[in-house]
Amino acid sequence: MFGDVLIILVKVVLTLMWTLLLALFLTWVERKESAVMQDRIGANRASVFGLRIFGLFQPFADAIKMLFKEDFCPTFAQRALHWLAPTFSFFFVSVTMVAVPFGDTISLFGRRIPLQVVDLNAAVLFVLAMLSLGIYGILVGGWASSNRFALIGSLRGAAQLVSYEVALGLSLVGLIMVFPSLSLARIVEFQGGLLFGFLPKWGIFLQPLGFAVFFLAGMAETKRVPFDMPEGESEIIGFYTEYGGLKFGLFMFTDFLEVIVLASMATTLFFGGWQVPWLGDAGFAFPGGGRIGLPPWAVTVLRVLSFNLKVFFFCWLQILTRWTYPRFRYDQVMDLGWKVLVPLGAANILATGLILAVR
Repeated sequence: MFGDVLIILVKVVLTLMWTLLLALFLTWVERKESAVMQDRIGANRASVFGLRIFGLFQPFADAIKMLFKEDFCPTFAQRALHWLAPTFSFFFVSVTMVAVPFGDTISLFGRRIPLQVVDLNAAVLFVLAMLSLGIYGILVGGWASSNRFALIGSLRGAAQLVSYEVALGLSLVGLIMVFPSLSLARIVEFQGGLLFGFLPKWGIFLQPLGFAVFFLAGMAETKRVPFDMPEGESEIIGFYTEYGGLKFGLFMFTDFLEVIVLASMATTLFFGGWQVPWLGDAGFAFPGGGRIGLPPWAVTVLRVLSFNLKVFFFCWLQILTRWTYPRFRYDQVMDLGWKVLVPLGAANILATGLILAVR
């Protein structure tokens, strides 16, 4: 019993460390990627013993500055709720990572240990529920600030997130019809087969329209450009207008955590998760008949590396989109959700049902 609890605690700590370090690294990626696109150098002032290493020390310097920066709370704000709002947003987003499988099970000290904090039977519903509860951080932050501009931003955020959660849920119904499970671990296992004898049985090949709806709706859930209606920096409107210091840092960090969650879910649901094409427990078995045997530890390393590379790609893609497209108007954002993505999600469900019925 104690051993099981210890294993879970170790997995929680490792998952949290991986998520927070990746979010910290993404702040550097965003700065450097925008700098390259705009022919700039980017942030590179922070150095250790004279070494700058392309500005890799900058996120750590910014984090230290954020921790020691003065934390200001307006006299007219609801002080307790003003403190709790960023915590709500950060907690409900970060806790979703406990359901994500980073790899297959491994044998260690005579135990079979899944590379996942907890395998929930309804993990898909758990992730959607936790992301939905993140709305409270936005609403509470805008209302507790007692600032009309912050309140406008929080109301925009609530309307936007509720709208796109409908499309997000519809996009996953077709996937669950194809892979009959709500467990993320089982969905990844279902994607381990082959289509037509050579193509990986990934969700992207079985549900391409579902993936398009899911990814667009997920990007709207992250509240980043071009869907940054709750923040509206060019309009001086944002639910965190009256925030600074560590509390502002938590709101900003939550945005990057949402990028990681979307990338992890896209990888898990539509791109095979930790699956590597044609890689089994004994090694590679190619469609033409060729085989390459590998020891168990090498297979585990390749699978974990595969999951991480896919997550990194989708994080990069979201940052690329953020610096490529201009922000939409509020009416365009709502029209895209209700008039485009929701009908497409419903159409995908009908098309999936017809294909399964005549198959």
